[in-house]
Amino acid sequence: MKKIIYILLGVSLTTAVSCSDDFLEKDPSEFMSDEEIAEISPDYPELSEAILRGNYENMYVTGSGGTDLDHDDFGQKSYDIYGDMLSGDMVLGGLNYGWYSGISEMQSTIDFTDTDNYKPWRYYYRIVNGANSVIDGYGGNDAELEAGTDAIYSFAQARAMRAYAYFYLANLFSTSYDATAEILPIYTSLSQDNQPLSTTADVYALIIEDLTYAVEGLDGFSRDSKSYINQTVAQGLLAYAYAAMGENALAKQASSDAILSSGASIVSETEAVGGFNDVTTSAWIWGTDITIASDLDLVSWWGQVDLFTYSYAWAGDPKIINDELYAAIPDNDVRKGQFVNAYGDGQLYPINKFYAPDRVVGGQRNIETDYLYMRIDEMYLLNAETAAKSGDEATAISVLKALLDERLDDTSYVDQLSGDALLDEIILQTRIEFWGEGKSYLLMKRNNSDITLGSNHLTYPSQTISSDDDRLTLDIPQLEIQNNPFIN
Repeated sequence: MKKIIYILLGVSLTTAVSCSDDFLEKDPSEFMSDEEIAEISPDYPELSEAILRGNYENMYVTGSGGTDLDHDDFGQKSYDIYGDMLSGDMVLGGLNYGWYSGISEMQSTIDFTDTDNYKPWRYYYRIVNGANSVIDGYGGNDAELEAGTDAIYSFAQARAMRAYAYFYLANLFSTSYDATAEILPIYTSLSQDNQPLSTTADVYALIIEDLTYAVEGLDGFSRDSKSYINQTVAQGLLAYAYAAMGENALAKQASSDAILSSGASIVSETEAVGGFNDVTTSAWIWGTDITIASDLDLVSWWGQVDLFTYSYAWAGDPKIINDELYAAIPDNDVRKGQFVNAYGDGQLYPINKFYAPDRVVGGQRNIETDYLYMRIDEMYLLNAETAAKSGDEATAISVLKALLDERLDDTSYVDQLSGDALLDEIILQTRIEFWGEGKSYLLMKRNNSDITLGSNHLTYPSQTISSDDDRLTLDIPQLEIQNNPFIN
């Protein structure tokens, strides 16, 4: 038993903080071989739990993208900022410190030697490897596990996590859903050596297979915290994957399933200006309770975005809204008040959307405000979008109004919309609703939408950029090309 405890400790720690340059580390810890994992996991479910916990921790710990010093390397929320800037909705309002400047200027995305490409690649493949550790431990992808057991719950979470990672890789590292384009290497076991690039169709086939399994396998699972993927989150990820593929009827069904299974309420009018800082908010279906023990400070999403946190947004590199997107928000919309010209210089800070509760400028030094990964409102707008695309305009209007009724006094104008005008309105509302939450990039990719940068963009004011412009998609990083003989 002492050996098992030692192994568990090693797995938990090294899964969370290892920073090797080897993207595709095969062992989850220096203490265990693949054979040991396969031998021990079925008899020691706490091992799988430790590996899963490490994988979830990677979503918020610093350095999970493989760097020691980069202040934009802190898990999923790091790349939410990438997406918001590349979509044009978030504007980097200052260049005093330089974090995210290569993304804002769309220069690092066309330079495969730049670490802006390395960090998300390293992060998401680390998630893949952690997931494969659990999957291998239960006998591999075809393992047969009894429904309603801890084993299948762990196994299903691992498969959902693997799908989550490949979904974001597919969006960040490919221009659009082109079934025949070769985009990513696929790894479904720790025992695999370097793999060649697989097609978009094959990558999404794995994503759909994993998430379909997870939705079924997580039936009845009651999680200890919202950090863990449950059935609702798996349904949400499945809806996003189908939507990216253009399978709108299936995306509509999956998003509807997520709404029904969640028991969650739409963010209320009060909560829309309530700080987005508390994982217990009903609408949050996936997020992390950040505490002092999480050991986050200025290197964090809050540090990059929140004026009330001691870090970059406060010190001169604010993340502000595209001026034209702000102008598109009606004056009687509660979300208009999320953005404030805080210093009278015309820069619109999100100080009434995201804020540390004390609301002292530069006041939060040690982060205790929570991380949001997914909220049920996403499923409402995704359901409306895919309903409109699949010809069910009545559902699209009804679902869109259900959300907008919490934002506007009068939503009757929606009843008059149809065709492209209805879809355009849903897309606009999605951009407004989820500003700063990392969703606009996914929206842009699945709709092949050209973007128009704000007149307040520091480098390319008011420029329109085609959705297939190479600058909007990351490059496979140099170290992967050097280490993988199948990629050149």
